[in-house]
Amino acid sequence: MPTARAITIFARTALLPEGWAENVTVAVGADGRIMTIEQGAGAASGADRAGILLPSPANLHSHAFQRAMAGMTERRGGQTRDSFWTWRQIMFQFLDALSPEDVEAITAFVQMEMLEAGYGSVGEFHYLHHQPGGAPYDNLAELSERIAAAAAGTGIGLTLLPVLYQHGGCDKRPLGPGQVRFGNDFDRYLRLHAAAGAALTTLDDDAVLGVAPHSLRAVDDDGLMAAIELAGERPLHIHAAEQIAEVDEVRDAVGQRPVEYLLSRYPVGRNWCLIHATQMTPGETRSLAASGAVAGLCPITESSLGDGIFDGVRYQEAGGRFGIGSDSNIRISLSEELRTLEYSQRLRDRQRALFATVEHSTGRALLQSAAEGGAQALGRSSGRIAPGCFADLVALDDTAIDLAGRTGDEILDAFIFAGDDRLVRDVWSAGRHVVHGGKHVKREAISARYRSTMAALRDRL
Repeated sequence: MPTARAITIFARTALLPEGWAENVTVAVGADGRIMTIEQGAGAASGADRAGILLPSPANLHSHAFQRAMAGMTERRGGQTRDSFWTWRQIMFQFLDALSPEDVEAITAFVQMEMLEAGYGSVGEFHYLHHQPGGAPYDNLAELSERIAAAAAGTGIGLTLLPVLYQHGGCDKRPLGPGQVRFGNDFDRYLRLHAAAGAALTTLDDDAVLGVAPHSLRAVDDDGLMAAIELAGERPLHIHAAEQIAEVDEVRDAVGQRPVEYLLSRYPVGRNWCLIHATQMTPGETRSLAASGAVAGLCPITESSLGDGIFDGVRYQEAGGRFGIGSDSNIRISLSEELRTLEYSQRLRDRQRALFATVEHSTGRALLQSAAEGGAQALGRSSGRIAPGCFADLVALDDTAIDLAGRTGDEILDAFIFAGDDRLVRDVWSAGRHVVHGGKHVKREAISARYRSTMAALRDRL
C-alpha cells in the first residue's frame, strides 16, 4: 500500500480556499501534508497530473460491517410495516454470523469503495467488539485491530471511534441478542479504548483515536460524562434524535428531547459530532448550530431507514457546520449523498437551490461545507487545499462529457446533479495516491477477498 511520501501534483483547475485557480502545483511533504501551492506555472517533471483538483471530504460516519447486508432488508416482515426498528432486528441477527476475518474483509472493501467515490478519510463508529454471545475475544481490541488492518491495506485516513454501549435502552435494560457483541461497562471500555489506540500505531501519523458514546439510549449520565472526560479535545461522536420513537423514549426518561438534553447538560462544542439529528425542533436546530458542533448527516441511510429530513436550510442559515457519512454503507456515493441532502430539502419546501448562497452555487456550498465539517468532526487537518493540511485530494476527469464547457462552481453542480462518482479519477489520502484512473490500486485483491467472504457468509446465514 502506498505510504505518505513527498510528491507534487499539477492540476489544470483547482478549488482553493480563496476560489478557483488554473495551473496549480501542490507540493506535498513526506508527512502527507501540503507544503506549498503555486499558481500559474507549468507542470513539473514527474508530477502527478490532475484535471480538476478538489479537497476530498471525510466520510464521517460508517458502520463498515453493514455493507454486507445490502439488498437483504427490502422485504416486509409479516403483516406489520417495516421501520428502523424492524431493520435493526435483522441487523442484530446478521452480525452474529460475522467472524473477525469477515469484518476485516468487509471493512477493506467498504474503504476501497469510499476512496473510489472520492472520500479521503473515514470515521469508523465501531461498536462490534465481542464474539457472538457477548464473550470478549482474548484480545479485547481484536475487531478494532481488524479495522486498523483494513485501513493499512487500503490507505484510507482513519479516525477510529470505539463505541461505549452500556444498556439496551433508557430504562437500563440488559442488552439483547446481537447487542451483546457491543456491550461494555466503562472500566472494560477504558481497556478496549487504550488497546484500540495501540492498534492505530501501525498506521501513518494521520490516524486519529476518538470516543463514541453510542446514544442516550445506550449510555447513562455517568458513562457519558466519563466518555466526555476521556475524549478531552479529541473527536466525540454520538447518535442523537434519529427516530421519533427514540425522541419519545429519551423524553419519557429524562424530561427533555435528546438534543435539548445534550445541549443543556453537557459541554457540546467543536469536537462533538451529533449523528443524524433528523428529529429536532427549530430551537434545537439553531442551538446546535450555535454550539460549534458538527451535524453528521447520512442522507442515503436516513432515506433507507425512514429517519426523516434534516432541517438543513435553517441549520445553514444559523451558521451550522455539517459533514457527510455513509452509515449503513448500502450505497457508497459521495455525489449521491450530497444530491440527496439537497433534494430532500427541495421536496419538503417545494423550492430549489436551497443550500446555494449569494457567493456559491449549490454544489460548491455542499461540497465545501461537507469537506470542512467532516475534517472538523474527524479531528483531521484536512478539508481544504492549503499549506499545513493533509493532502486529502480528489481529482475529477475534466474530459468527462458531463463537465464539457463547465467552469467554476458549474463543475461541482454538474458533478453532483448530472454526473456521479464515475467522474472521480484519482484520490490521495494524506499524500497516499490510492486511486488511479478511477480504480483503487488494490481493487482486484480486495474485491476477490470480499467475494469469498460473502459466499462463505451466505452459507452461515
